Amino acid sequence: FWAILGYFRDISGSPKLYDMAESFLWFVPGPHLRIPRLLGKMRSFIARRVRDNARTLDPSSPRDFIDAFLIQMEKEKDNPNTEFTLENLELTTLNLFFAGTETVSSTLRFGLLFLMRHPHVEEKVFQEISRVVGSGRAPALTDRPQMPFTEATIHEIQRCSDLLPMNVPHRLTRDADFRGYRIPKGMDVYPVLSSALNDPKSFKNPQNFDPGNFLDEQGQFQRNEAFMPFSAGKRLCLGEGLARMELFLFLTTILQRLRPQPLGPPEEVPTTPLESGFAKIPPRYELRMVPR
Repeated sequence: FWAILGYFRDISGSPKLYDMAESFLWFVPGPHLRIPRLLGKMRSFIARRVRDNARTLDPSSPRDFIDAFLIQMEKEKDNPNTEFTLENLELTTLNLFFAGTETVSSTLRFGLLFLMRHPHVEEKVFQEISRVVGSGRAPALTDRPQMPFTEATIHEIQRCSDLLPMNVPHRLTRDADFRGYRIPKGMDVYPVLSSALNDPKSFKNPQNFDPGNFLDEQGQFQRNEAFMPFSAGKRLCLGEGLARMELFLFLTTILQRLRPQPLGPPEEVPTTPLESGFAKIPPRYELRMVPR
């Protein structure tokens, strides 16, 4: 976890221009030179887990994602075009590791910040939790369809967090034409997610924290094609489903029992990210959790 946190802070502390000039960046001194070492540590950790799983693998009873991948690797070992390789296993697991740690925890920290600044939103979420879940059990994923305001609030937290403004680079596998421009095969493309998440043509109130951006006239949750914090297309984040589940369960479980309160006036809670480069790092702030 600390290696992931260090990686996020190092690459987020560099200007966005550096993120698009990786080959040049390694000749410039600075903390970004730690990035290959941090990534190497994480991949080594995953490689050890893969070896451990391979030694104790029971194909009839897979225990986790790594086991399932190893089983498919064995099935496709004679396929020269298979994507089920050891390298892809390690890198895919690394991606899932990211999706379940720093990105989710950063979104939750942003979420508590927004809810402290907008206590009326936090109260409406709590009222919905009380109505649907009550206090006698923990929230469950089956509650989500009955909680449109909570779902809209979580989406608005992700939209306003804008956690990965430039997304991760995508590389073209073939030549493509886009709005009159020819983009050659092999070119790196950075989809700027911020432009979609703050599009005034797609959101009713894009400049402010407003769950109404995801609610229809009847107060029901409404999906929006411009909402793409996990990227878009076939190469969207592999951990999207996991992250959505974690955000719903963590946030509703916290708000069911505790009320986040700032130590001062809500309007003084800081909103400027600590770092804003590859990723946005939430600002430091103090709060108290008041039991319900």
